[in-house]
Amino acid sequence: MDDELFPRPRAEIAPGAVHVPGWLDLAAQQHLLAACRTWARPPAGLRTVRMPSGGEMSVRMVCLGWHWYPYGYARTVVDGDGVPVKPFPGRLGRMAARAVADAYGEEPAEAAAYDVALVNYYDRGATMGMHRDSDEKSVAPVVSLSLGDSCVFRFGNTRNRNRPWTDVELRSGDLFVFGGPSRAAFHGVPRTLPGTGPAALGLTGRLNITLRVSGL
Repeated sequence: MDDELFPRPRAEIAPGAVHVPGWLDLAAQQHLLAACRTWARPPAGLRTVRMPSGGEMSVRMVCLGWHWYPYGYARTVVDGDGVPVKPFPGRLGRMAARAVADAYGEEPAEAAAYDVALVNYYDRGATMGMHRDSDEKSVAPVVSLSLGDSCVFRFGNTRNRNRPWTDVELRSGDLFVFGGPSRAAFHGVPRTLPGTGPAALGLTGRLNITLRVSGL
């Protein structure tokens, strides 16, 4: 954020994995939050994801473009109300292309490639276990944007869920991009930090907007 006493530098956490603090200013965060609130409404709205084992994820999710369910993609909410998934907004594709370019210091790629958004809502106590994003047919970088409360983002290795890993604090407005050698890295959120989001944003909890290329 621009008003931080000690600005946080961008950092390459692993080859191809880049953290860009404060990528979204407050106005951009507010605009994105308003869109997320619209996307969360039914039909095809915010839902609790049930795993094949019978357990439930503690985060709640809404999908755009393609509907993700464990472990695949569909055009309808196959594990919910069964209606067509909400469309993927072109502006998110353009945002993803700009994010990758800013993270890697390159010219923006073709925006139309990004076609999936997973919007995860973390209420107090919600976590995300170590996993990797492996249901896509594309190896294009994953773009992750944070709104609201800060979290501990654990970025691991490509072999297993164990160490070595690096814990990064992601705050509201932060960008995290991972691709190339780190595209298949395990990652998760072991905890959020309630009450740390900017008061002016007006969000209780944390939102993570993950943008991907499905390759489907």
